[in-house]
Amino acid sequence: MIAPFVEVDEQVFGSHFDKKPFYVRHSLGQHPLFTLPRLLELARSLPDRYVEYNAGNLPVGVHRAQTPRNGLSAEETLRRIAECGSWMVLKRVEQDPAYRELLDRCLDDIAVHARGLTAPMRDREGFIFISSPGSVTPFHIDHEYNFLLQVRGSKTVNMWDPRDRLVLPEQELESFHSRFVHRNLPWRDEFQSTAWVLPLTPGQGLHFPVTVPHWVKNGPEVSVSFSITFRTDDSDRRALVYRANARLRALGFDPAPPGRSVLLDRTKQMAFASLSKIKQAIAPFAKQRR
Repeated sequence: MIAPFVEVDEQVFGSHFDKKPFYVRHSLGQHPLFTLPRLLELARSLPDRYVEYNAGNLPVGVHRAQTPRNGLSAEETLRRIAECGSWMVLKRVEQDPAYRELLDRCLDDIAVHARGLTAPMRDREGFIFISSPGSVTPFHIDHEYNFLLQVRGSKTVNMWDPRDRLVLPEQELESFHSRFVHRNLPWRDEFQSTAWVLPLTPGQGLHFPVTVPHWVKNGPEVSVSFSITFRTDDSDRRALVYRANARLRALGFDPAPPGRSVLLDRTKQMAFASLSKIKQAIAPFAKQRR
């Protein structure tokens, strides 16, 4: 029997999954895929759009897409990560077969516990974060279910209850799902008083519910983290309701958020899915008339 890469407390998983953060354990600390030479090789092999790197000396709140670059190339950033004050993310690392195999093994360990709590996993994607000491990832949300596995160094994750509508208003969720511009959210200093402050050290992993608000502060050394993510039909149906609600709000209505009524949610999902299919069907004809 192959030992799992990710170990989970089944009871905690059942009570917290996609509701609250919780810790898991992993055994990736000495894995060869996370050495600097292998990460450099990966960065060179990925298309440019899958390698993001920015200055890491940032405030918690950065308005939308105003995250500054660091003035270095991707390779220079990675080689000098200990002193260049940056953070880098290698996106969709499953495009490399070795990382795809590792991602699948880790998510298979998670999937055993997720059965019955959500629809089957799909759209499995992996992201590797390499961050300078003290760097900040600003306040934001993401589309996916996520388990962040800390491989090297340490960081502190500040996270909020995803149901807290003072921190994450319905309108922000509608905008995020309907016309995605950037993952960053508006920040107010008073939010910090209600944060869950979650230290993360090598060998630990942390669960992030879908669209949970969070920001991250790196520890005093270089950090390497492996983010293993997935989506399900459940998360897509929720996103469809938010997209429908954004359209209704634009028409002057005050729509009910997801979860208030199963029947209403289903009606919105079906209507918006049908509208999207009609738009896709007529798009080629609209282009021909231009």
